[in-house]
Amino acid sequence: MTPPKDHTCEWRDAASALQERVAKLEATIAKLESARMRPHRSEKRPKVKLPPPVPPAPPAAAPRPNDDIRHAVLETAVEKLAVPEAKRTCPECSSTSLRAVGAGKTSTVYDYVGPHFRRRVCQRETLSCRCGEYIVTAAPPERVGEKVQFSASFVAHLVTTKCADNRAQYNLAKEYERLGIPISRSTINSLFHRAGKELAPLVERLFERIRDSVVVQADETSIKLQRATKRAFIWAFLGGGLIGYRFAEDRSGETPRTTLLASPGYIVVDAFTGYNKLLALGGRVRGGCLAHARRKIFEADEKSIALDLIGEIYALERRAKTSGITGTSAHAELRRMARPHFARLLIWAREARRTNGPKSLMGRAAGYIVNNFRELGLFLRTPLVPIDNNASEAALRRIALGRKNYLFVGNVEAGKRLAGLYSLVASCEANGKNPVAYLTDVLLRIGRPGQKIDELLPDRWIPS
Repeated sequence: MTPPKDHTCEWRDAASALQERVAKLEATIAKLESARMRPHRSEKRPKVKLPPPVPPAPPAAAPRPNDDIRHAVLETAVEKLAVPEAKRTCPECSSTSLRAVGAGKTSTVYDYVGPHFRRRVCQRETLSCRCGEYIVTAAPPERVGEKVQFSASFVAHLVTTKCADNRAQYNLAKEYERLGIPISRSTINSLFHRAGKELAPLVERLFERIRDSVVVQADETSIKLQRATKRAFIWAFLGGGLIGYRFAEDRSGETPRTTLLASPGYIVVDAFTGYNKLLALGGRVRGGCLAHARRKIFEADEKSIALDLIGEIYALERRAKTSGITGTSAHAELRRMARPHFARLLIWAREARRTNGPKSLMGRAAGYIVNNFRELGLFLRTPLVPIDNNASEAALRRIALGRKNYLFVGNVEAGKRLAGLYSLVASCEANGKNPVAYLTDVLLRIGRPGQKIDELLPDRWIPS
């Protein structure tokens, strides 16, 4: 009972406090009643039959390492190749009403186009005469060999990648697989050797041009033969703006002798005796390498006065090159200024040889100059001969790099093919030609009737 608001007595405040207390007690009783109605944790609850557990899903198969590679999408271009007008007339009945035979025949070719590859599907038109006696199909696209799925541009890229970039075929196969090209290492090897065989006549003509050169520079380096206990060698020959490589099973003098024969001129080499067989033919005069002499002196004494004398000779050669007079009579006049330096170098070498042991570094350096002073001084007698053999040494660097990457050649025939293709690629680069464009064109032209082979040499090649 709520007291009236206008009623005042001493119990008014006490009544209000009691009402608040009663409300709190009622709320507490309600909570306790609710808790009493819940089952105790010790009481057993009725069992509920649950559905059988769902078996776990099997783990997803781990993706295979090459799945993405094998399913790489390669750009595909579809071309329609029509039968030429000259063949659209039946030779049996002279009818020109030829009808299409299905979709025609399909030829697939893999091209290398610029920095990427593509698959080119050629729909070759097939026509037949209503008389039933004549069927004609458009010619397939040009390729390197019969029934080969790879175009000349693809083979050109393969050859250039190995011979210019020194890539191993194993790495090439992996790269092609990443790009979605179905090609095995054995197919790569087959295409490489097919290119070497097709271009072999061009390589021989290249060596004929080198043989005709007045000045030839030469050097050699080793290369390993697979499953062979001995080393093989690749020889480099430079002349007439061309670079040629020969593969040989040994380092004997037969290779330079059979390559240059008795051709007249000069041969610039180091002091290796393997060139003596060539010199015995009487055709060429031997020139030495001043860079070899300098290297030996530097290894013995980095502060030797002989290095300054050789430096003066090289300074005169730089002047000739900068002035554009190399090989001219003006160059010969300039080389007269090198005579005093070379004479002082020879005097120094004789004295150093006398005062140093023959097996010491300085004794060997001085002995090299004394024993080869005629060959080293040949440049003083003609402006045509370079003062060193650095060009041929540089030409062999690509062989040394390749040796580190592909390690060996499979057999003698493979070595010969490799050397021949190296010759064409290196000569292209020496003449500022793109090896891929060059080989793409030459691989198709070399077998055509009436093609002049000299027009296909790297220094004379003009794109068709």
